[in-house]
Amino acid sequence: MRDRVLCPCSQNKQDRRFFQPPAADFTPEELEKYSSAVSLSDMEVFIFPELIIALALANIMSPILWSWKEDPWFAGLEKLSPYRKALRVKQFIIDRYAFNLDLDTWGLTTKAKELARFGDFVDQAALAKSNALFGYEGDKYYFDMDIRRHFGLDKYNSEVIPYWKTETIEAMTAFHRKEGHDRGAGECVSFSVLYYAALFVLADIPLEDMYMMATPLHSQNYIDLKDGVLTNNRRLVTKAMWRNGTELSAKARRALENEEVTIVCSNEGYVHTLYPEATMPQTRYQHFRRQITAFLDSPPSRDLLVNFLRQAPDWQTSFQFKCLVDERPCFAAAETVYAYESGANITANAPTLNKLAAGLPKEALRDAPIPGRVLPGDDLSRVYGELPASFAQAFQRFCRVQPRLPGEKKIWRPTPAIDLRGLESRADIIDYLRARRVESLIADLAFMAYRDMALSPWEPFLKAAFERNPVCLEAARRRSPMAQYEILRKFGHDSIYDGTRLAQPDEVWNFKTGDGIEKAITMWALLRDSCPERRWVLEVIDQNACLSSATHSYCFPTAKGFEGLRLSYAGN
Repeated sequence: MRDRVLCPCSQNKQDRRFFQPPAADFTPEELEKYSSAVSLSDMEVFIFPELIIALALANIMSPILWSWKEDPWFAGLEKLSPYRKALRVKQFIIDRYAFNLDLDTWGLTTKAKELARFGDFVDQAALAKSNALFGYEGDKYYFDMDIRRHFGLDKYNSEVIPYWKTETIEAMTAFHRKEGHDRGAGECVSFSVLYYAALFVLADIPLEDMYMMATPLHSQNYIDLKDGVLTNNRRLVTKAMWRNGTELSAKARRALENEEVTIVCSNEGYVHTLYPEATMPQTRYQHFRRQITAFLDSPPSRDLLVNFLRQAPDWQTSFQFKCLVDERPCFAAAETVYAYESGANITANAPTLNKLAAGLPKEALRDAPIPGRVLPGDDLSRVYGELPASFAQAFQRFCRVQPRLPGEKKIWRPTPAIDLRGLESRADIIDYLRARRVESLIADLAFMAYRDMALSPWEPFLKAAFERNPVCLEAARRRSPMAQYEILRKFGHDSIYDGTRLAQPDEVWNFKTGDGIEKAITMWALLRDSCPERRWVLEVIDQNACLSSATHSYCFPTAKGFEGLRLSYAGN
């Protein structure tokens, strides 16, 4: 780990405090990794899995997350069970954040550009097989459509891919400022990371009991709580919910039923399907494999058969239900029972079947069994004997999902764990992580993801700002520099990040607000795009962030501090 300046202020002869940027000497791979901790695109998170836990820690340090503790919604939370706490957190999040995966928010890039970046870090053929952005199309059952049409990319050529970003909690929260949004928003990796952080801070679930999982098309968490809990975008899924056969559970099951898990990440490291080395302790990973496998596995039973049929309409016409209505045995076609169930608050499962049947039209009830149909209550061997073998196969797959996890044939090289046990305040956690930066790559990357530029080197931040913010560049290319400057001047003046933390140009552009230094860096990115040969210097003088060349200067008032800062950038 390189040396860095963590106490950035010094004094000159006038006793005026000047900012000295933290310094670092990066190898090319380190620079890609550290700058990726700023831009946090889904493809970068896939290539550098350390970034997943780094962003989770950045969210854990965020004052937004800790402010939720004061919300009346969490009053009396300490009296609830861990699962009830988790439910309270989930509801708070889904009330305030919508799922968003549009192509306009973070713009587009190309396969060739991104493969050129990552060619030295990962085999391109393996990448195409395991990442949705580089050719993976998933199980056909999952989509029923071409993946590019699914993502809205069919209007572009096959080389164009979305530049989705894993948003920080600040960027997720700021979506209410964007046209078409009335609250916060984020994509699935952002939700996964936010749940991870929020369950730790608000529900007191230890980091040691949580695992973040990524598949080529989805991201979710496994919580080692009782029989297990999955966080899945906008819902929590227990083992009972996983197998209840409802439309919601069917959606929750898709990724683990049809895709390979490419990354498993915890506070002790990661296991990645593409990489021979794993930084998570092998015993920790083995424990996770046992727990998630048990969560997904349930012995076939009559109750599960009823649940299976609920989400398998093609098989319903082979079944009938026997029930008591007015103390009289009756029989009803399974498809009729399920059609009525969908509009009722009771189910066809045994405890409420008779009550459900009492609401059926009288003509739907028969006094004798329907010929050629099987009863779910029959012995399963009899059911299998009366139906095609394909039924038994489908039912077994419903009951016992076999997760496709990264294998254990790895070089196990555990890294120092991030242990937040016993730390009760945000300040204590920040102090702990700062103290761990020299020995822990993840702790160091967390501060890049946290965007505190008083404590982080500028080169990765500027590299990300200039190379990975296509939205503002595309929107501004038809405008003159003065017109670009006037647009930025008219934006709001508050940053979506507190203190000395900074937004990237596309965050400024999307949310139409930013402190002066953030606007100056955005202007810098626009000018580099239109005049790449011109050299610019950014200076903060008398609470103004001024971007200057030999012939031009653009200034914005700033309240972020950084007095005396002087930045230039020699990157391409």
